[in-house]
Amino acid sequence: MNQTPRANRLHIGLFGRRNAGKSALFNAIIGQDMALVSELPGTTTDPVFKNFELLPLGPCVLIDTAGLDDTGALGPQRIRKTRQIIKRVDIAILVLDPYQKIDAFEKQLLEEFQREKLPVIKVVTKADTAPVNYIQQAKDELGPPVLAVDSYTGTGLRELTTRIIQAAPEDFDQVSLIGDRLPSTSTCILVCPIDSSAPRGRLILPQVQTLRDLLDYNHQALVVKDTELHRALDALSAPPDLVITDSQAFASVHAQLPREVPLTSFSILFARYKGDLPTLLAGTAAIPQLKNGDRVLIAEACTHHRQTDDIGTVKIPRLLKQLSGVELDIQHSSGYHYPDDLDQYALIIHCGACMINRRQMLSRIHQALEAGVPIVNYGLFLAYAQGILPRVLEPFQDELH
Repeated sequence: MNQTPRANRLHIGLFGRRNAGKSALFNAIIGQDMALVSELPGTTTDPVFKNFELLPLGPCVLIDTAGLDDTGALGPQRIRKTRQIIKRVDIAILVLDPYQKIDAFEKQLLEEFQREKLPVIKVVTKADTAPVNYIQQAKDELGPPVLAVDSYTGTGLRELTTRIIQAAPEDFDQVSLIGDRLPSTSTCILVCPIDSSAPRGRLILPQVQTLRDLLDYNHQALVVKDTELHRALDALSAPPDLVITDSQAFASVHAQLPREVPLTSFSILFARYKGDLPTLLAGTAAIPQLKNGDRVLIAEACTHHRQTDDIGTVKIPRLLKQLSGVELDIQHSSGYHYPDDLDQYALIIHCGACMINRRQMLSRIHQALEAGVPIVNYGLFLAYAQGILPRVLEPFQDELH
């Protein structure tokens, strides 16, 4: 459980006013005194994340947040961080303080969850000492059901756990990377270049997850370096059912592979697994339309050490300039959040999103579309740039029409 990537966990967020009891509830759910609890308003300043196991859902992430009514010099920044968390969670728990009147604040927050299409669990904390009529008032104002929970005595915690399980999206973690697309007991070759950008002593997360996905579907996988692909092909008694490569090795693998052997990349698998493949594919249409002076955002959802020939800061900008033949204003962002001025960009080229969950990637795609900006991911862009986009999409043709 502890080794499950955070991006693959169900994300549950606690939201509400300052001093509503969010941090105490956070500690009660995970069974540890991790979040600082105090009667002073505004104790929680930055979001607090905790991996934990919730059976039968499995590995989850619980997130404690600052009060959305925070004040003072840093209040707006704390509120902004909390609102960003809303776009990352799969379930929202609205925490109500029985000693604070329910008003437009809670109703607007509930509407915000509904706009994001989030399952919401409404919880009144401090239940053992709460005014007797408060639960009914909460139901009247916000609609039933409303749970009564006491973080210190354990009242209602079991029912809350049950509600979390019931609220989990039915399709949570059910999207396959590729195993569901292949005939039974297929043989695949995974091409994993080992170069200066490869981490020492291990494979990168998309490669590991793809390998596990194939095994889960009872397929066979042969893992090779790009320089050893020809030997792997010669060693097989029949052509592989699919070759999956790192997008940066597209040119080499495409040249070595017989045309009748299907080919795709880890990044394209993640465009489907974490995002919306048809929408990201549509973004490639904006590449030949780029004009002199257009701003292009290269967005990565994590931060990492940059290599000399880094894909996001060196390789893609170089290819983009060669393709467009015009002068572009290429900018970069890294981390969980976009720049505020998305509508100023003509195109977003996004990483494979292996370090964020599917809901957050879908939210990032939605933000781009809301700003009127086409978006494509690394794998699709690299396939387009090397003229092999139709080939690498052949395994998913029925999903693209």
